[in-house]
Amino acid sequence: QVQLVESGGGLVQAGGSLRLSCAASGRTFSSYAIGWFRQAPGKEREFVAGITRTSGATDYPDSVKGRFTISRDNAKNTVYLQGNSLKPEDTAVYYCAAKYGYYGGTRPEAYDYWGQGTQVTVSS
Repeated sequence: QVQLVESGGGLVQAGGSLRLSCAASGRTFSSYAIGWFRQAPGKEREFVAGITRTSGATDYPDSVKGRFTISRDNAKNTVYLQGNSLKPEDTAVYYCAAKYGYYGGTRPEAYDYWGQGTQVTVSS
């Protein structure tokens, strides 16, 4: 089992940057693939980035490709999401999620554990 805590959200102007962190408890963090998702009011939860357990292979949807970067430091039990060139449509609550074993892909239901979320607001 793993517990996840997101941090780093806040208010940023369009064109700015933020780095979100997802800190995990547990000694087997490197056994979990991680995904970042976001949910805006009235919308479904949306995949924004994923990373495999140890190889560090990454995955992004077209909406954030080239602007967002996911990375992980297994020694620190932490996954990061760097967002650059932020747009007002990036405004949402951002969640990290963990899946034991192989990469879970883009569907939220594939992930077993979720953090509480951190709010990102991008002003125009």
